[in-house]
Amino acid sequence: MEDQRFLESDWDYCVVLDACRYDVFSEVYGEYLDGTLEKRRSVGSSTPEWAYRTFTDHHDIAYFSGNPFINSLGIPLNELKWGASCDYEWAAADHVSEVFDVWKHGWDEELGTVPPGSLEAAFREHPGAVERAERTVLHYMQPHAPYLGRGKGQKLKQIRKGIDQQGREASADGGTLSGIGDTIRPKVESALDGSTFAQKAGLWLELDPTELVRNGTREAAMELYEENLRIALESVADLVEDLDGSVVVTADHGEAFGEEGVWEHHIETPIPALVEVPWLELG
Repeated sequence: MEDQRFLESDWDYCVVLDACRYDVFSEVYGEYLDGTLEKRRSVGSSTPEWAYRTFTDHHDIAYFSGNPFINSLGIPLNELKWGASCDYEWAAADHVSEVFDVWKHGWDEELGTVPPGSLEAAFREHPGAVERAERTVLHYMQPHAPYLGRGKGQKLKQIRKGIDQQGREASADGGTLSGIGDTIRPKVESALDGSTFAQKAGLWLELDPTELVRNGTREAAMELYEENLRIALESVADLVEDLDGSVVVTADHGEAFGEEGVWEHHIETPIPALVEVPWLELG
């Protein structure tokens, strides 16, 4: 299995499916897309780590981001108050020529996430930016939870709300970030990341209690996860028909459902479930 080589590979458009496992993708993609599929090794086991290790220079890319961690706010990941819990001094605005905050403007409050249609709509609304850029990335939030069939999304909703609020506060005070919570919150999140129970409990928030009791956490979650992936692939299949150029579909990282005691995904956790990602070159 070779490394992902995201930027070193040849493509004009890249679709990033957030938290997409290779094994689940390989079983269903053929119903929606044609191409040559490889298994590649991601450089990160979470979006902050993947972004930090991938975009190290300045890149001429129009980046349509459904993920709040890749944004135009200019706040380094290590200064974000919500969700990142890392020491990466990296901000997308310093490395990507143009970032479109679909995570902010295309948010669906009822679903608690950015639905695939919002990515497609944002892309079609900015043809000039796509034309100007050397390359274009469309970063879908799916199959990452919350699961669209559930319409809850409390965890992602809090991350999105927190990052958005921090961006507005930074603009208001010239970028000065202060408060005791800034110091305490990352330490609490880091401690919880190391707890298998806390990881699993976080996933329970996204599941139907009836299915959880009937099938158990792993089975219930993976069924909804596959459904999320299929919903995203339907959108991708519609979009790529209109793209003029080479197209790749991949992921920033995978998703764990109890493998080696890990649930969901966390920084610097290079287990197969989290770093084995699809690399599909469309025909």
